[in-house]
Amino acid sequence: MTDPLTRPPTDTTDPLDMELGPVVAEQPDPLLFATVSGAHLYGFPSRDSDVDLRGVHLLPVEELLGLHEPEETRSRMWDRDGVEMDLVTHDVRKFVRLMLRRNGYVLEQLLSPLVVHTSEAHAELVALAPGVLTSHHAHHYRGFANTQWRLFEKTGEIKPLLYTFRALLTGIHLMRSGEVQAHLPTLLGEVAAPGGLPGLIAAKAEAEHGAASGVDRRRASADAQVLHAVLEEARLASRLPDEPTAYEALRDFVVRVRLES
Repeated sequence: MTDPLTRPPTDTTDPLDMELGPVVAEQPDPLLFATVSGAHLYGFPSRDSDVDLRGVHLLPVEELLGLHEPEETRSRMWDRDGVEMDLVTHDVRKFVRLMLRRNGYVLEQLLSPLVVHTSEAHAELVALAPGVLTSHHAHHYRGFANTQWRLFEKTGEIKPLLYTFRALLTGIHLMRSGEVQAHLPTLLGEVAAPGGLPGLIAAKAEAEHGAASGVDRRRASADAQVLHAVLEEARLASRLPDEPTAYEALRDFVVRVRLES
């Protein structure tokens, strides 16, 4: 079983032409990490894609012990130099709880190679990530793929169709290798995938909400169903455990980083 760190894609360059240090400095509480997620991480950004920043902040102890509900999740959207920015961060306790709920989405954020801000705590959390991987993460990716497929049926856009196949291929790869790999172009070379995906990636690069006008929906549906079956086979054959093994280590981590802040 390989290290679950997402390998940095060889054909991916920095998705930003701007300095993001000030974005980190503007946050009201310290960030353990901030990474780029979304289409840039997945390998199919458009010219007009927004930049999805995801991370973990550290609330002070008094906010957790006081009378007000702590601000465990913060969301902000704004325009920076003509680029739409979308920043979402969770307090470390909430983020770790999400990790333990077999949430592949937060693991992709944690393990993203597109790092805007890091710390020793970030590195430690990355090192603990293998202990939360389970065979049940297949259900996360199956559910996400189904949601995106329904969105594709409603809108007819390329974006949710690519998200559908990306989720299925990431899930298959995870079940087989124990590695979180979110970059679709990399997955095309490692997992049997529909042949039309490179063309869809190229088409989406021109427009974030472009229509999948040349797609045979029956063929796409059949391809998706095949990958669902492959994902289930991979889950049943996976060497990943049924339950997380890092609960105690993650509990100790959350307590320690809070007390050290």
